[in-house]
Amino acid sequence: AADKQAEGAIRALIEQEYPEHGIIGEEFGAVRQNASHVWIIDPIDGTRAFISGLPVWGTLVGLKVDGAARAGFMSQPYTGEFFVADGEKSQLMRDGHSPVTLSTRKHHSVAEATLFTTTPALFGTGSMREAWDRLESKVRLSRYGCDCYAFAMLAAGFTDIVIDPGLKTYDIAALIPLIEQAGGVVTTMDGGTAINGGDVVAAATPELHAATLDIMNR
Repeated sequence: AADKQAEGAIRALIEQEYPEHGIIGEEFGAVRQNASHVWIIDPIDGTRAFISGLPVWGTLVGLKVDGAARAGFMSQPYTGEFFVADGEKSQLMRDGHSPVTLSTRKHHSVAEATLFTTTPALFGTGSMREAWDRLESKVRLSRYGCDCYAFAMLAAGFTDIVIDPGLKTYDIAALIPLIEQAGGVVTTMDGGTAINGGDVVAAATPELHAATLDIMNR
């Protein structure tokens, strides 16, 4: 119910303000998805965290312009955190506080890195799981869970690598500009664009991203 009501409210605002824009949402599908400007909505990313009472879920809204992720936000209403990329920079906004410009941590080596994934179970039991285990054995610290909040922490400089396989466009579209405009890199495992989802790798620096892909694809 929360998923559907939240997406309905967001879609109504977009339709009111930008009736010519497209919309892709997790709950109610797509309209005008071939428009030059397309809003991509995940009303509750991290549903299991939401129903468990853990404030690491978020509301994601991204804006795709001519096929590229240009702007987006992740809102966590219980903590009062609003992470937003406006097309030029990424910021954290809280009521009563001045905006804080975000920057990724500038670690370049995997040995220094903190690594997140939602759960290693997503990698299965074959070569993908072997790749994850290989990477995890090389990092300084690994943590599980946090869904979209892990990606926001990467943009904010608190973690260094986030890998989640099998994402949909609404899971990642809002987070791509948030990380890129803070200095990070987001692609699929094969180095391609992550705007449509897939096996997503995000890292704090280009060097760390390249090293992560090398280990995962070895």
